[in-house]
Amino acid sequence: TFPFPVFGHGWETAMPESWPHRGDTIVGHDVWIGYGATIMPGVRIGNGAIIAARSVITRDVEAFSIVGGNPAEPIRYRFDEETRRELDRIAWWDWDAAKITRNVRAICGGDLPALEAAV
Repeated sequence: TFPFPVFGHGWETAMPESWPHRGDTIVGHDVWIGYGATIMPGVRIGNGAIIAARSVITRDVEAFSIVGGNPAEPIRYRFDEETRRELDRIAWWDWDAAKITRNVRAICGGDLPALEAAV
């Protein structure tokens, strides 16, 4: 059957109540998704995560983790726990473009003290 509900405009009411809905798929900030990765419905991907190419994401991905495979499994974290917490607190992705431009070397270089000073 044709997937009318995906187009909205009242057409979503045409599906039977039993139509499975797993919720929104949410991708955090500063996430890298490799070529050909498949992300299943209802998955949440945390800030700073890296998803390997051609991976199949069937469950939530923790912030600043690296995952890969089919189904994707955690490989490792990008940073230690304290650094992950600090990057989430700094949230440079919420800065305006001018502030990012002023601090782009610190962002790209992972200079946490400089990022903390910029907050």
